[in-house]
Parts: sequence; structure tokens; C-alpha cells
Amino acid sequence: MSQPSQVQSAMALLISAFHKYSGKEGDKYTLSKGELKDLLSNELGDIFGKTTDQKALDKIFKDLDANADGSVDFQEYVTLVACLTMLCNDFFKDAKKK
Repeated sequence: MSQPSQVQSAMALLISAFHKYSGKEGDKYTLSKGELKDLLSNELGDIFGKTTDQKALDKIFKDLDANADGSVDFQEYVTLVACLTMLCNDFFKDAKKK
């Protein structure tokens, strides 16, 4: 069997990171606000910092919770990661031009 491609490996890592934090406080397929805070702090701390600002966390959670069900599901999480990835790509693309 061949090795997974870089994209397949990245997909597996995204799935694994989500499930590492989901389900500790309820539904195992969604993130509560506390679980999202842990994920952002531990996995994206360089971007979000340690997310100690409760108002900022509340806003991020509300913005991500597109269906307003009080949790962040996998699709909502992937939307965050995709947007951050696009912003990082733009940043590095602009940095190369300089």
C-alpha cells in the first residue's frame, strides 16, 4: 500500500485534531465552547494566543456556530481552518512579492 499524499495526511490531521477535543463535555461529534477554547489554545495558539479573553472567545464561538445550536460541528470547524489557511496563503504570497 502506498504512503498517503500530503493532502491526505493533512486531512487526517484535521480530523484527528477535531476529535482530540470533541466530546469531552457532551456530544462526541461537536465542540463545546470550552473544548473550542482548548483546541484554539493548544493547536492554533500561535494565531489565537491563549484565548484568555472571554469576550473574544464568545465572539469566535458565535461566529463559528453557523447553525446556532450551541456547539461547533466538524463542518463549522473546517470552515475556520479553511479560512485561516487562505489568510496564511495570502500572507506568504504577499511576503514573496516583497
